[in-house]
Order: sequence, then structure tokens, then C-alpha cells
Amino acid sequence: MYRRVVVTGVGVTSPVGNDAESFWEALCAGRSGIDAVTAFDVSDFPTKIAGEVRDLDFTRYVDPKDVRRSDRAILLGLVAARMALEDSGLNLASENLERIGVIVGSGVGGLHTMEAEHIKLLDRGPGRVSPFLIPMMITDMPAGCISMAHGLKGPNYSVVSACASASHSLGDAFMMIRCGMMDAAVAGGTEAAITPLSFAGFCSMKAMSTRNDTPRRASSPFDAKRDGFVMGEGSGVVILEELSRALARGAKIYGEMLGYGATGDAFHLTHPAPDGEGAQGAMRMALASAGVAVGDIDYINAHGTSTPLNDKYESIAIERVFGEAAKRVNISSTKSMTGHLLGASGGVEFVASLFAIRDGIIPPTINYEDPDPECALNYTPNAAVKRPVRYAMSNTFGFGGHNASVIVGKYDG
Repeated sequence: MYRRVVVTGVGVTSPVGNDAESFWEALCAGRSGIDAVTAFDVSDFPTKIAGEVRDLDFTRYVDPKDVRRSDRAILLGLVAARMALEDSGLNLASENLERIGVIVGSGVGGLHTMEAEHIKLLDRGPGRVSPFLIPMMITDMPAGCISMAHGLKGPNYSVVSACASASHSLGDAFMMIRCGMMDAAVAGGTEAAITPLSFAGFCSMKAMSTRNDTPRRASSPFDAKRDGFVMGEGSGVVILEELSRALARGAKIYGEMLGYGATGDAFHLTHPAPDGEGAQGAMRMALASAGVAVGDIDYINAHGTSTPLNDKYESIAIERVFGEAAKRVNISSTKSMTGHLLGASGGVEFVASLFAIRDGIIPPTINYEDPDPECALNYTPNAAVKRPVRYAMSNTFGFGGHNASVIVGKYDG
């Protein structure tokens, strides 16, 4: 008999809000967090816009000494994890910490640190490179630092699967609690890739939008004029917990995690498989593991990156999986407001899916003006919609052909 898994705490740092409720309020209002890049000089870059996390004082949450010794990706994850733990009401002093794990993914890890220290190496020689370079840079360190900050001694690692990293982390944590390997987990993703080298690479691929004059309109998923994704940064972390222990301690429950699906395209480095074949498989697997029919899904938080092929093939995949129900389900891409948080996207979008269930509100896809005949579904254009949401699906797909779908449902006892 599988154990049931619920969500008892949430934490978010994002371009539209530095806590979960501010993030959600911005999404429901259709407010974009995309603007001109301030992190570095973008004069020579074709893309000059991004979704930056702003006005976040890390020292409110992390010891100033540790702030100086941590990459931005680590810090964003530490803040979101602390928020989630505090929100959960878990009293760690009375918990068996060997039964609480940390699975927090990142797509690229400590790029800020790697680039800064490489410049030191070239300009000033190897003796000036920081001894903290490696622990600040490696992708597993957000999970490691969260574990150390709170004394959590259960399973502890990072999933690295590009833009699917957070959803795979959530899925792993869900399965491990479900089968009894741990009782609770800090799970999600973090990313801080708004750096010169990252921008240069994505610009060379012509993957990012160049609508620099209208940054808040640049991310336009499923719209015919979409011209590429807009990079964002941040972290989305939740507390997953076995149901009976959550009830025993009187925890508030945001929802129940019910299903998880993961597949590989085995097709191309960056392009999704034709007709979203891998995405179809992930959605079908999630539905089967949840025991939920396609007609029961009320909301899909789509991957919806605002790139031509992703949006087309995700739409086709949803049509193939959902059949007639595809016309009735509300779909939206919250990346139209946050930008694409890469390895953290599945974490913040999981929170958005939970809050859609909690409040009965579907956040919109903003900047949807010119319908694309190859994307012919209900993308909840430009304004939030109130409707009861019992089950929600969140999709994330990554370079390398990594696909993940998760399903959450309303917990009503």
C-alpha cells in the first residue's frame, strides 16, 4: 500500500514576488516581472531583458558570512527553503531529522561564481581563485546547504535535468515518501543563470526573445508572434509530507501530490520530439500513477516557453493525451509573467498549481494577442479566470529530451 503525500509548506523567490503570496498575487493580476537586465552590461548582447529577482536582502535569511561564501543559486534556494519550512510549522527540534530529506534541483548551478572566478584566473593567476569556488559552483550544493542549514539528514541530493530539474526533484521526493524511504522532504528547484556567459550561449542559439523595447510583452507563449524565451531566476521549494504525520501534528495542507511521470525524447539536443511524443508519455504516466482521468484535470500549468517548437508540440501533446477534454481544460503559461526560470521553473509552477486549487483561480497567459493556428487550445488569455480546480497538472520539459509531469489535487479529508 502506497503512502499518501501532501504539501504542507511553500516558499518562492521570483521576478514577480519574493514570497509565495506576493508571487501568486502578481500572477493573478497578470503582472510581468520582465525588464532590462541590471546584473551586467548587456550592450553587446542581442537580448537585453530578463526576469531578475530584485529587492531581496539575503542577510534577512542567511548569515552574512555565508552570503559572501555562497553562489546566488544557493542563496535563492536557501531563502525559499527557509520560507517553506517556516510555513509548514515543522518543529525540527522535535523531529527525527534522519527521516526528512532534501531534494532540490538546478539546471546549471553556480554560474555566477564560475564566471567570476574564471576571470580572476585569467587576469590574476591561479593563486587568486577562491578556495570556495568548487563548493559554491557545483550543482548539488543548494540541496547540501539547505540540509546543513536545518540539520536534515535524510536523502539529500540534486536532480540535474535542465528545465525539468525541479519537477524531477519533486517527483523523486514524492516517490521516496510514498514508498517509505523518508517521511518528509524539502523539494523543488533553484536557478540563477542571468550571467554574461549564459546569455551569450542562449543568444548564439537564437533561443531568447529580442523584443527589448517592450520587455513586459516579450514572453508570449502560444502566440503567433512569439520569438523565444525570456530568462528568469528564482526558486520554488515545498515541503512534502506523509499524510498521517501531517494530520497528527495539525498541519495546514495545500494539496495532495497524486501523480508523477517522467520520460525521455531520445531525439535531439534541444528540439522537442515531433508531436511532443515524450511529453505525451510523461502526461500519460502521471495520470496513470495518480489514478485520475483526463476529464478530471481542471488546469494545466504548461511548460509554455514562448519558443516556436515547444509551444506547438506541447499543444499537440495535450490534444493527443486529453482528446475532447483538451478543449475544456484551462491551460496557462505563467512564464509569460516570470520568464523561464530554467531548472527552478517546475518548483514555482508547482506552487502556482497548488494555489490555483486553493483559491479556484486560473492564472492567465499574458501577451496572448495573435492566436497561432497550430496552438488551438484554451490558454486562459490575458486575464485570470475563476473556476473550481480539483486537479491540476504541471508540465516541464528540458534540453536533452527530459520530460516531467506532476499532478496535484485538492485535499478534502
